[in-house]
Amino acid sequence: MIQNTQTTTNQEPITKITQLVPKLPPDVDGLGDYALNLAYQLRQDYGITTDFVVGNPTWQGEGEVAGFRAVGLRERSVRGLLEVLGDQPVILNYEGYGYAKRGYPRWLLQGLKRWKRESRQRLVTMFHEVYPYHSKPVWTSGFWLTPWQRGLVVRLAQSSDRILTSKQSYATLLQHLSQGHHAQVPSVPVFCNLGEPETLLPLSHRPPRLIVFGHYNSRRQVYENNLLALEKVCQGLKITEILDIGVPTGIKLPLVNGYKVQELGITPADKISELMQHSMAGFLSFIPPDYLAKSGVYSAFCAHKMLPIVTTEGKGNSDGLYPQKHYCIASQSLDTLTLETGQFIANNAHQWYHSHNRAIHAQKFAQFLNC
Repeated sequence: MIQNTQTTTNQEPITKITQLVPKLPPDVDGLGDYALNLAYQLRQDYGITTDFVVGNPTWQGEGEVAGFRAVGLRERSVRGLLEVLGDQPVILNYEGYGYAKRGYPRWLLQGLKRWKRESRQRLVTMFHEVYPYHSKPVWTSGFWLTPWQRGLVVRLAQSSDRILTSKQSYATLLQHLSQGHHAQVPSVPVFCNLGEPETLLPLSHRPPRLIVFGHYNSRRQVYENNLLALEKVCQGLKITEILDIGVPTGIKLPLVNGYKVQELGITPADKISELMQHSMAGFLSFIPPDYLAKSGVYSAFCAHKMLPIVTTEGKGNSDGLYPQKHYCIASQSLDTLTLETGQFIANNAHQWYHSHNRAIHAQKFAQFLNC
């Protein structure tokens, strides 16, 4: 049983909450999109209304975003946070570098602890990141700040009534860091921010189209470091159309097997979803398979029943994902890549996705807010 830092229980179902996020539109930010989609689902399924607090004082948004009230901090400080946090439960979408330049938002921890003492409301924290526990060069600030970042996560986990995350290895780490405050930490891979279409065509009925989608750095790596693999994939699937979607890479995009890559730039979510519903495959560079559970790009490919193709190899089984079953590894032999094998992988990826779709996320948060 999960232990609580708050002993009181709510007598009435929660109907209004605050979500704390680093950014919201018009800024392009996957974490902000996650929070907005979660708000839609909580309102639809549980009648829970969301107000947003944006943790970046430079945010240029309006007082309302997509039908939800939103306010930005005047300053990143305890005082600035308490000025805008109301007397209602809070979902914190945590990623250290989203709230502080060097990933150590001490003001956030202190502000939330004081808010909890005064409001006695529930705090549910979604750890989209924990802290950069992988080794860093000694000359970087990350090397010296890692112990401080880790300590902040420990105190934040202990101050939260419930915590969850997107990756099993993160959940195991958080359970250890919470030092007995949370006997169980759920791992719920992220959902697709572009929608979850219900009726999807088989790959054989889709145009021979492949999509390169995601952060501009990862897309640059596709063209600069993985062009040969991309060409082989396109040859195997007989792809004749390649779309590049997202913030422009800043480089001249190369020809792929003689075909020009169409650079669409920043594109509305509904338009991306429509294109994905009529595409065979998605190509993803940079992210190791061990981190696919927290990748919004991978979740989008899965939700649209596309063939996900990654360029790096992993441990072989992370978060229930297996190579050549839930994704294709571009660096391995592509001689056997056909529409039939692609459909097998796309079906499995789609099934895996719906074990943690948007409705399941909302269900988990509603449960944590009310118990």
